[in-house]
Amino acid sequence: MTKQVQQLDRVIIRFAGDSGDGMQLTGDRFTAGTAEFGNDLSTLPNFPAEIRAPAGTLPGVSSFQLHFADHDILTPGDAPNVLVAMNPAALKANLGDLPRGADIIANTDEFTKRNLQKVGYDGNPLEDDSLAEWRLHPVPLTSLTVKALEGFTLSKKDAERSKNMFALGLLSWLYHRPTEATIQFLENKFAKKPDIAKANIAAFQAGWNYGETTESFSVSYEVKPAKLPPGVYRNISGNQALAYGLIAASVQSRLPLFLGSYPITPASDILHELSKHKRFGIRTFQAEDEIAGVGAALGAAFGGALGVTTTSGPGVALKAETVGLAVTTELPLLVVDVQRAGPSTGMPTKTEQTDLLMAMFGRNGESPLPIVAPATPSDCFDAAIEAARLAVKYRTPVMLLSDGYLANGSEPWKVPSAAELPDIATEFATGPNGEDGVTFLPFKRDAETLARPWAIPGTAGLEHRIGGIEKAENTGNISYDPNNHDKMVRLRQAKIDGIARDIPPLEVDDPDGDARVLVLGWGSTYGPIAAAVRRIRKSGGKVAQAHLRHLNPLPANTGEVLRAYDKVLLPEINLGQLALLLRARFLVDIISYNRVRGLPFKAEELAGVIQDVIDSE
Repeated sequence: MTKQVQQLDRVIIRFAGDSGDGMQLTGDRFTAGTAEFGNDLSTLPNFPAEIRAPAGTLPGVSSFQLHFADHDILTPGDAPNVLVAMNPAALKANLGDLPRGADIIANTDEFTKRNLQKVGYDGNPLEDDSLAEWRLHPVPLTSLTVKALEGFTLSKKDAERSKNMFALGLLSWLYHRPTEATIQFLENKFAKKPDIAKANIAAFQAGWNYGETTESFSVSYEVKPAKLPPGVYRNISGNQALAYGLIAASVQSRLPLFLGSYPITPASDILHELSKHKRFGIRTFQAEDEIAGVGAALGAAFGGALGVTTTSGPGVALKAETVGLAVTTELPLLVVDVQRAGPSTGMPTKTEQTDLLMAMFGRNGESPLPIVAPATPSDCFDAAIEAARLAVKYRTPVMLLSDGYLANGSEPWKVPSAAELPDIATEFATGPNGEDGVTFLPFKRDAETLARPWAIPGTAGLEHRIGGIEKAENTGNISYDPNNHDKMVRLRQAKIDGIARDIPPLEVDDPDGDARVLVLGWGSTYGPIAAAVRRIRKSGGKVAQAHLRHLNPLPANTGEVLRAYDKVLLPEINLGQLALLLRARFLVDIISYNRVRGLPFKAEELAGVIQDVIDSE
């Protein structure tokens, strides 16, 4: 039977199943094939915090959403066109997101009476009319996988574990994804278990063949490659990009990189990735707790290294005292906060933007530091280099605010050449700097940056005191003089404020220059905001967009930009933290739009909010 091939410009697929069904691996492999094919893409992994939530329950559902297209896209998509549901829980947890007419591929083998009862189904939705508004494709994925692996010496339970590869093969056929890379991946992953490798490959190929031969799928779909600027591309997640950015910062600053870290979701992958790159002189230290991790990183900075510590919100709280020590000792230190839902343990695998005020003020005393926030997964690379540049140039700790959405999400990244990267090399103090030519003044400041000298311990003639007690100007000797303390507080603040002269102005996207509403964002809200702005403009609305990377200090023209528009809308995945800061500083009546659901905004949702603001003019 010759099957029809239908051309599409974009598709959103969501794989969903039990947390033991391998949905994240399935999504990763489908993403890799899509990246290899040349589509633009964006992903949204979503999984429970528990290592193994109760099987077949709603809290145990794990999903992976992938949006891929033949054009530039900005988000993982609002609603899936295709849902692969491995069990009743996956169907029930995700059905509310499906638009009418979407495809549902359901694993009929798991729709048993017991599994249906676990999630509150009175009957089988695959057999009544409750799914009539969607296109249902019942497929016995589990039993088909077991049958395909009959020739292997595997138990029935082990064979069933390959059902995600059967599903991956079926979807790879359905959307014309390359297969060679997945087969190679399975061979490498199970190189020490060749029978398991062969079984997974067989299941994958069986899924492909099922799509090709069954009458259940009379149409397959093709999404052509996107027209991206020429260059070398790879698919990259935010945590990978951030790790590579730290390596690049180490190379470009001529400083050895030291990471002191305690594992915490969703930042741990940065530690895992950096530990693979010892050939670049990277040292990674898995500390016994958060305080030890940042202490070791600050000690490395004192010793002349690029000191980095990675964590998430609860860890930032524990590191606060040592970060304050870095402020007063004026040593370069990168503190990477991959934000997650709080407070306390909160929802460890869900995303939020709720640590901004903690980054600004979460230390005792007047302890200012720069704050940098990446906008997309691939932007984490550039943001890491920028954070390192500020740290070493101004001798200050810098907070880099990523989040779970950026960390786990992925997109194509155009790999830059080394020549494109900024040179952020710094110089260590090598001799006396006092007017007498023999004295070393550890807190004598550079006239332009107000940064103090960075003296490596053990350098002859550069012996100096350092610690948390207030220091006398220039000499660094312990001082309790009231006027000296006031001056040092103001100098440290002026150093951070002066960074505003060294960062780009806030750029505004206002095509015709006549918009009266500005949508402002920071961090991971960039994609949903930009996609929403596209929708408004496509429908004839006029709206401007601006996005902040530097949150402290703010770009020098921020106030000018805010006052240039009648209304400023600021969506945040918190209760209005940046809005609070902007209102206080610029006396502009910011319109906040806040949702704290552990999920990124949807473009459709923001487009409706933007239109409401425009209509209220």
